[in-house]
Amino acid sequence: MFTKRFLIVASALAFAIPIAARAQSQSKLEEQWERLAGSDANAKSLITGLRDGKEVTLTSGTTTTTFTPPTGKMGNGSVSNALLLAQESLKQQNITNPTADQLKSALTGVLDQRASRKGWGEIANSMGVKLGDLRRNEDRAERAERAEKPERPERPERPERAARGGR
Repeated sequence: MFTKRFLIVASALAFAIPIAARAQSQSKLEEQWERLAGSDANAKSLITGLRDGKEVTLTSGTTTTTFTPPTGKMGNGSVSNALLLAQESLKQQNITNPTADQLKSALTGVLDQRASRKGWGEIANSMGVKLGDLRRNEDRAERAERAEKPERPERPERPERAARGGR
């Protein structure tokens, strides 16, 4: 009886952990790329569409644009690489706050290359950059955006110990 119950609980946990990890990673990606996407809804559509290989809907003001990634399903690392390279493509065009159409254009340019079996490093090299450098710069920028920790207060002076008498 005990082993049967243990197996049921262990099985349930084994299935729940990957689902929870995926949800956490996906929400982290959405948070990370919300600024580039222009809104929370765009970021969710972008990450979900890229991860699942389904239609992405981006809205900018009154304009809505849609596309389906030519790469099919992608993992979190590939989604991050694609968005990082699309961001760099936009930056090279001096676009810092892209419209939905501009983001679609930059991203599909990267995804089309990936769909033609080019590696992420190869795509980055074709843009004149190194993926590792982009990743490091993104990590630095992310750390700089986080709120700085307040300084630790100074420790108060310890009162002197009372002299112990007679033992």
